[in-house]
Amino acid sequence: MSAGENIRHDSANTHVTGKSAFIDDRVMMHGEVFVGIITSKCAKGKLKSIDFSKALEVSGVIAGYKASDFVSNSWGTIVHDQPLLVDEQVSHFDEPLALLACENKESFDLAKGLVGVVIEEEEATLSLDVAIEKKEFLYTATSFKRGDEPLEIIKKSQFFLEGDFFSGGQEHFYLESQSSIAYPLDDGGIEIHSSSQHSTETQHVVAHALGLPLNKVACIVKRMGGGFGGKESQPAAFAAYSALIAKKLNRSARVVLTKDDDMKTTGKRHPVKTFYKISFDEKGKITAFWADIYSDGGAFTDVSPSILERTMFHIDGAYFLPSVCINASACKTNYPSNTAFRGFGGPQGTIIIESIIEDIASTLGIDALKVREVNCYRDENNITPYHQVVENNTLPELFTQLKKDSSYEKRREEINLFNKQNKGVLKGLSFTAVKFGIAFTARHLNQGNALVNIHLDGTIEASTGATEMGQGVNTKIAQIISEVFGLDATKVKMMATSTQRNANTSPTAASSGSDINGAAAHKASLLIKKRLQNVAWRKMNDFPFSTNEEYSLEDIEKSTRLEFINGMIIDKVENKQISFEETINIAYLNRISLCDYSHFRTEGLGFDKTIGKGKAFNYFTNGVVVTEVSVDEYTGEMKVLKSDILMDLGRMINPGIDEGQVCGAFVQGQGWVSMENLCYSVKGELLTHSPTTYKIPTIQDIPREFTINFIENDTTDMNVRRSKAVGEPPFLLGISVFTACKNALSYRSKDTKIVSMNSPATNENLLMKLEELKA
Repeated sequence: MSAGENIRHDSANTHVTGKSAFIDDRVMMHGEVFVGIITSKCAKGKLKSIDFSKALEVSGVIAGYKASDFVSNSWGTIVHDQPLLVDEQVSHFDEPLALLACENKESFDLAKGLVGVVIEEEEATLSLDVAIEKKEFLYTATSFKRGDEPLEIIKKSQFFLEGDFFSGGQEHFYLESQSSIAYPLDDGGIEIHSSSQHSTETQHVVAHALGLPLNKVACIVKRMGGGFGGKESQPAAFAAYSALIAKKLNRSARVVLTKDDDMKTTGKRHPVKTFYKISFDEKGKITAFWADIYSDGGAFTDVSPSILERTMFHIDGAYFLPSVCINASACKTNYPSNTAFRGFGGPQGTIIIESIIEDIASTLGIDALKVREVNCYRDENNITPYHQVVENNTLPELFTQLKKDSSYEKRREEINLFNKQNKGVLKGLSFTAVKFGIAFTARHLNQGNALVNIHLDGTIEASTGATEMGQGVNTKIAQIISEVFGLDATKVKMMATSTQRNANTSPTAASSGSDINGAAAHKASLLIKKRLQNVAWRKMNDFPFSTNEEYSLEDIEKSTRLEFINGMIIDKVENKQISFEETINIAYLNRISLCDYSHFRTEGLGFDKTIGKGKAFNYFTNGVVVTEVSVDEYTGEMKVLKSDILMDLGRMINPGIDEGQVCGAFVQGQGWVSMENLCYSVKGELLTHSPTTYKIPTIQDIPREFTINFIENDTTDMNVRRSKAVGEPPFLLGISVFTACKNALSYRSKDTKIVSMNSPATNENLLMKLEELKA
């Protein structure tokens, strides 16, 4: 089996049997120490002193370390503005202050309360509104502008809306918490095993913190127990903690956070508040749009600038905005630095326009689908607010097909009748779309590399910079390689990601893991394939293997026509064949390389951040969904009754894995907009820091009827195998649960009163909104 076919995830068996090894499953080395983290108990203040003396009296406590123990204490993905450990200024509750090296976790639990910490508390900024008012910004983006001045058009328009919209944060809730083990090496270097989406950044932060050259630090990532963006940047600090103690004590050191500590210490999805004005005609066609976007970046920069810009890139959703101005700033607050999360700011943009469209429909008294259809990107209206042309656009086809397949119009009539005749339960129906740009918006990250080695028994080992977090990237890359050589994918083994094999890698993020790393592996495989075609053709035709012409081709056309099929290399023209295994052994005996390395970069990108214009994305992944919900008018309880998804993923590399990604992303998006609610104390302490207080979707919450289908599309020629990325785009389809809730509540609004509601639409928020609508 090769690319385009369903094969199991390469870790499927070990996952379900419990044999998959994660960081904390690694056997403890002799003398290995447990690294415990002491954190701040206020959101802002001056650190005056740290006293380890009483803690060191506890049996099993070896040593304590502070910021001054690092050679360099600053780090950050974009700006080095974050301390590894607080040296003077406390910036958020549960910010790491100090480390305890202990014989075991039990010793740390006894000692952590004995570390003397003196902090002079200061007034913290714990509200996005306050940060906006004070203009406390981490970053302000260049505005996106296109068309005529939108505010002038809006001012003269018969139909317009203005208001604000807030979408809350979200906890990653990966199953494996932040984890790292550092092993001291005999040359003074460090080997780090980390649960990280970015092996290179982890390597760089550790080397920088310890004052080591990069070739003295190796980062290895076999797999993660989930990531969702929460392990793109933030694992690097935890790796530095374990590395510091391993270096100081010359003993292996392990950092493994509990779920509670992980949730308290790490950043979330960015909450976003947007002020907007929009005008439209009597059919709902948008004529102008203006927006001021403010994201909550937390205490430090992290990747907030890039996330903010992706919110700007996706505020248009699937809809053409003829005259537009989009402004955006990332605000500084005293919360843990918010960070990457599946969709990377895109969901926070798209939910704004989808919510506004529901309001436009309510204002005009028409079905929201009509508003979406009249504004959908089409060939005649295909320019984004940042001046990129929307090419290979399948959105109109997706709208048309799903409208028919889901029996949308019939269901709308049924829901209209149901809500008219029934009291106590409301139903809502919403049809939303996604147009998700695929590429890193930081241009230099759009590159990958791969190493492919063929062994003499016909098996293959391959290494790339992609990290496996459960999404199946290694399975897909193995299928790409096996297809090149006409082998079963089981012949290909993907190695653990390592900076010793693949350096200067990009994070596995932006839905580009399979794209850039798969393309690099494909490129390397083709280099080897070309040599093997030459070897096979020479053997078939008794052409001598000249020492001086080892890589030459007497007849390129004849050799390149050879096909690799089911372990054989075949010349269909002359009806000759030779086995793959025999060919590679002949190549080896004639000193012809069976290994190759290749580098890939995404071509054609050209977005200029200084002017807010250009081609930001390689292509767009599109999809649509129809979601039906019910809302109990007495309790606010919401149920997702049915969701029908239709997506364009081009020529899928592994349809089964892709379908799983669509399903999981939708449900995670559903959770963000309907139940996942982060609550903090007045002092800035996270209160919802465990599975008992933070609610994510369970089997009881997913749609009662759930269908996922795909269209055939062979036109995406700018990506490996004409496939399209799938990791993040379907997350945005979960927004339909929110808009369906708004639609349900609109049946109780008076005089086409707009249902102004923020996200998430929790049961409590729905109930309060129902009470408000009755007033």
